[in-house]
Amino acid sequence: MSATVVQLTESKKHIQHTHRVFEAQKQAFRNNPMPSLAERQENLKRLKRALLTHQERLLDAIDRDFGCRSRDESLIAEIMPSVQGVNYAVKHLSGWMKPSRRHVSVLFQPASNRVHYQPKGVVGIIVPWNYPLYLAVGPLVAALAAGNRVMIKMSEFTPHTSALFKELIEDIFPEDLVAVINGEADVAADFSARPFDHLLFTGSTSVGKLVMRAAAENLTPVTLELGGKSPAIISPDVPMADAAQRLAFGKAFNAGQTCVAPDYVLCPSDRVQAFVDEFRSQFADMYPTLRDNDDFTAIINERQYQRLQGYLDDARAKGAELIEVNPARENLADGSGKLPLTLVLNPTDDMKVMQDEIFGPLLPVVTYDSLDQAIGYINDRPRPLALYFFGYDRRQQEHVVAQTHSGGMCINDTLMHVAQDDLPFGGVGDSGMGHYHGQEGFLTFSHQRAIFSKQKFNSGKFVYAPHGTAMHKMVYKLFIR
Repeated sequence: MSATVVQLTESKKHIQHTHRVFEAQKQAFRNNPMPSLAERQENLKRLKRALLTHQERLLDAIDRDFGCRSRDESLIAEIMPSVQGVNYAVKHLSGWMKPSRRHVSVLFQPASNRVHYQPKGVVGIIVPWNYPLYLAVGPLVAALAAGNRVMIKMSEFTPHTSALFKELIEDIFPEDLVAVINGEADVAADFSARPFDHLLFTGSTSVGKLVMRAAAENLTPVTLELGGKSPAIISPDVPMADAAQRLAFGKAFNAGQTCVAPDYVLCPSDRVQAFVDEFRSQFADMYPTLRDNDDFTAIINERQYQRLQGYLDDARAKGAELIEVNPARENLADGSGKLPLTLVLNPTDDMKVMQDEIFGPLLPVVTYDSLDQAIGYINDRPRPLALYFFGYDRRQQEHVVAQTHSGGMCINDTLMHVAQDDLPFGGVGDSGMGHYHGQEGFLTFSHQRAIFSKQKFNSGKFVYAPHGTAMHKMVYKLFIR
């Protein structure tokens, strides 16, 4: 039997399984449409116990999928935020679930207004390959906290992690509460076409458009966590060592395979050489070697490796100066799967590296002559998922905050805004729509049901027909002004 036939057969099985589980979860939600606080907290604690119990297995699976994923990066960016997200939700969930009281105008008194937070129903989550655990667990925590049933489509590019996560979820949750779906792109396409009560997708802008198109057929509300080209502005007067160190961390982490990684740097024209020198020095302190250094993560697969090499070839052919940051000058081109961090100087708009989200260890450096010129450069382009500013002048900081748009922002740091449990995470425009994390995650997966309530006395009768009475005239006089 050919590989194609086998894949089609497997895909059919996954799709049939998806449909069956979806119907089972819909029925289970009808049977229990408002899980209690205790139920939700226990579900979250069960998830946390599984993550801690199988921590080493998860770290090993992620490492196998990448060919070399730094163990500490997986602890920092996969395990720790997943566990902390559970802890934060468990601690604050009782407050989130309480109905909120709202103002009632004297025109409608005596009455009460309140908002109840109801689960939406069956939630779909589509997970990318770059952080396969955290980007499954983070939305799952929010959806369970809100009382939903959840189906998770894992990435086909992380087969070891996807298989293990499916095994762990099946051990701790019934299938009609949480289910993991694996399979190729055709399974993902079918998954996105299910009439979920909410669908969250994390991935590229191009695929996000396809997901949104499929969801529109069912009027399924979507949260899209996309990406784009996140800029980093170096101010004219920030100590270069500070900016370069934090940029080296943010760009080298997971070998740049992060949706909020600094995509390009905006550097004052007269500080480019200082940036290059300091960046090389700071990177070398973190990664004195690359090839056999387990701290430096490999590119996920050959397809992504060749894509990045293509960006470098294109930039070189179009006149860019490429500076390979490879402290030990090792040969990485013989199957290591690792790509040295490369600075791209003198980039132009016609280069692929300046058109597409890079998602790898390449860092273009664009020059500017004034801060407003840098801001204009950003504002001329699609709104990014993240924006970074390096400078200690508070007026400059506030100017950049006020004059730019992005999903999130860090001042004098990179990546760390994503790890803040009490900050919403999400994009704007081309970088996505909607938010999750913390209370915003609870709200995203909750229906905010408005309830107006009155008892025996009915003040509304004063505006009933027949109209034109003295009471009507008095009401108009009092309230139409």
